[in-house]
Amino acid sequence: MNNGSIQIKKTLWKLTKFSEDYFTILVILGSIIGFLNPDLFGWSLPHISLILGIIMFGMGMTLNKGDFKTVLKRPIDVVFGTILQFSLMPLLAFFIVTLFNLPTELAIGVILLGACPGGTASNVITYLAKGDVALSVAITTLSTLVAPLMTPILVLLFAGAWIDVSAYSMFISILKIVLIPVILGVIINNSFGEKIESIRQILPLISVSAIFLIVSAIIGVNSEKIISSGILVLLAVILHNAFGLLFGYIGSKLGGMDEKKSRAITIEVGVQNSGLAVALATIYFSPLAAVPGAIFSVWHNITGPFLANYWSKKDKKETLI
Repeated sequence: MNNGSIQIKKTLWKLTKFSEDYFTILVILGSIIGFLNPDLFGWSLPHISLILGIIMFGMGMTLNKGDFKTVLKRPIDVVFGTILQFSLMPLLAFFIVTLFNLPTELAIGVILLGACPGGTASNVITYLAKGDVALSVAITTLSTLVAPLMTPILVLLFAGAWIDVSAYSMFISILKIVLIPVILGVIINNSFGEKIESIRQILPLISVSAIFLIVSAIIGVNSEKIISSGILVLLAVILHNAFGLLFGYIGSKLGGMDEKKSRAITIEVGVQNSGLAVALATIYFSPLAAVPGAIFSVWHNITGPFLANYWSKKDKKETLI
């Protein structure tokens, strides 16, 4: 390997590390730039499905056979967490949009967000929170695999009163932009192993760049409408995330889970695949319906690490006592 190639690898590694360390700040910055200059990222709107597909392919590239074995070895824990994910979040979303009497498009966006599977960021946050990472990965994997079926059904059930929903079309879309890319990523990862380690190392950079683009574009195209309804939708997203984390923890404790498992399930429930919510909202409804998902992309990456930091410090204090 020549010096040029080595230098490129080092630069990419540094950029990847920077994107991971400052992900939330980058997404907030992108939101601000998109808000102030709506046309800057508008070109990416027609390609949101493709961009999300790239993110999901990257998720698949991080999964190996052991992750699927966890689902089989611990089916009760994994299924329990997945059921909490697909029951609490859509119910909370429906309750919040009804309570706030949100405009139709925003209401659909919040419900769509609640009907999506867990987000990939949950695995990293669970690690930081000293939770059960294997369980977190297994729940994310299972919820993603069943999302093509569960998400359209939940959207039809909770948003059908506001607008006509084609559950079958949504099912096909989720297959194309979520399930197929994930499966391809898994196949490539397990076929080539260490040969593609250098590619796996820069996947976080690609994912962060993709999320940056999606959030910035959605915030930009809706900048005027956000001014009029921004506080209301922001409050709805904050409450959705907060109650998801709270009831996720309570539910896991009531289910007899120990502390490490409860932390994993709590984060799985409270952290949604907001990129999928944005993509589906853009395809089937309107860019405005994608706003809750875009805001959630920023918000859960603030509350998640905050909660993880709290739990980590709590463990250190208990160790010292």
